[in-house]
Amino acid sequence: MVWSVAAHAQGTYPAKPIRIVVPYGPGGAPDILGRVIGQKLGAALGQSVIIDNKPGAGGNLGADAVAKSPPDGYTLLMTTTATQSINQSLYASMPYDGFKDFTPVSLVAYTAVMLVVANDVPAKSVKELVAHAKANPGKLTYASAGAGTVQHMSGAMFNGLAGVDTVHVPYKGSGQVMPDLVAGRVSMMFNSVAAVIPMVRDGKLRALGVSGSKRSGAAPDVPTIAEAGLPGFEASAWYALFAPASLPREITLKLNAELARVIAAPDVRERFSGLGLDPAVSTPEELGRMVQDDTVKWARVIKANNIQLQ
Repeated sequence: MVWSVAAHAQGTYPAKPIRIVVPYGPGGAPDILGRVIGQKLGAALGQSVIIDNKPGAGGNLGADAVAKSPPDGYTLLMTTTATQSINQSLYASMPYDGFKDFTPVSLVAYTAVMLVVANDVPAKSVKELVAHAKANPGKLTYASAGAGTVQHMSGAMFNGLAGVDTVHVPYKGSGQVMPDLVAGRVSMMFNSVAAVIPMVRDGKLRALGVSGSKRSGAAPDVPTIAEAGLPGFEASAWYALFAPASLPREITLKLNAELARVIAAPDVRERFSGLGLDPAVSTPEELGRMVQDDTVKWARVIKANNIQLQ
């Protein structure tokens, strides 16, 4: 998809269209964010912005394409925690380094995930769920939208911190999970607040906690998992914009400043909120530290649970 904008480029950059690679298919949060940001960024920079979906290998295909692109500001990556931090330890072989091969530009949004259980699971709280899982080792299942997703990693972290044995059941996308979860064919799931809150409100699922460091505005009565009995549990996902390594500093700062203005726009913040996302901005350095910190955090979870993909 291309947005044509009257050219009024400031300085020498940008002098031609910009391509934002989304390493996932159309319709998901990274794709929607890429299109919202791309449209606004194109208008601000006076150039067309092209969204290029390159799904495959858990996001590694698209991320690697950006890592190997010229560092000139004309190829950018709208991506998630997974490609930059989780996949570094999850895959036996990686074609790129999530930190060294990219220039961080800015954080774009956060999202907490909510722990929900099927109505036939007797637990009414995180503590009761842990007790039930300990009394029934290997019998409870947790669904995810696929191996390596934050949903999968959240479940693995839960197992490790709680000292329980629940079984991972990967699906090909969140949409396929919901009917099975509501029907009780899988026991529980960590999924975005936006995806599950309608079913929680309708009584089809039971919410036990949210994964963020604070309660969700969409469900203020639901405690964080940490305050509900698992201290240290924090599994929020983030979305951010990156460029290939060695992007000139002046281009990095220009993109960062324009992105901050875009995300501050009321209509953009409203759109993000409707997706269950918290708008966020950062300096390039702050984003870089997040990548490093999360790489260490998820490496511990992956190693502790002996998870690896080829």
